Amino acid sequence: MNRLFWTFGLAALSLGSCQQQAPVQEQATPAAPTPPPVPGPNLATLGDSNAVAELRAYGQQYPGSEVLLETRLGTIRLRLFDDTPIHKANFLLLVRKGVFNETVFNRVVKGFAVQGGRTENRTIRLGRYHLPPEITGQHFHRRGALGMARYDDDQNPGKLSSSIDFYMVQGEKLTPYQAQAMAGRKLTPEQLRAYETTGGVPSLDGKYTVFGEIIEGLDVLDKIAAEPVDAYKWPLKDVGMKLKVVQ
Repeated sequence: MNRLFWTFGLAALSLGSCQQQAPVQEQATPAAPTPPPVPGPNLATLGDSNAVAELRAYGQQYPGSEVLLETRLGTIRLRLFDDTPIHKANFLLLVRKGVFNETVFNRVVKGFAVQGGRTENRTIRLGRYHLPPEITGQHFHRRGALGMARYDDDQNPGKLSSSIDFYMVQGEKLTPYQAQAMAGRKLTPEQLRAYETTGGVPSLDGKYTVFGEIIEGLDVLDKIAAEPVDAYKWPLKDVGMKLKVVQ
């Protein structure tokens, strides 16, 4: 419960003299300086018609490469890829604007992935827009991959990414045969080796944009994935997040 404290100024009176002293004036407390606005496009005005151009310009003017994701279970360090410039710029912009700080991990599937970025209690105005796919064979869904969610193929044949729903891959270790069968396409020797030694989810390859990876805190990812969840895969105890660009 919030408590309100009221301060009253007291006038000093001299009762031993017929001369009344002047009231004591309280010193006004200087107001805290208003922090400067975070540079970048107005989130409320972003839409499918202008988001790509705005984000491309933002990414060039305000670069970044690493983000810290802090939770009650520990801290994860993320590295963003330069060859997915639209997704990278969008993530940096939303982190700097504090958008993800209002959200929680809203879908957790152990052995698969954890997803966050959406909330029903948003105070920051955010336009509705999508991101064009930046899918490359170089970045795949190995353990620790950072990607952007999207709608299914029937509603979204262009594989456009959500602007706010991101996920981190936990996955499981797979034999080359298992990985190849799940992928539905020919995997490279590097991919087969990664899925066998560190794990991942090859069934997502070629369908979702991977734009970064965990470079520290894989154990925290496992802790989030191990949280008890309800029937909708929402953790029974919210796992909130605070993100900041650190490099």
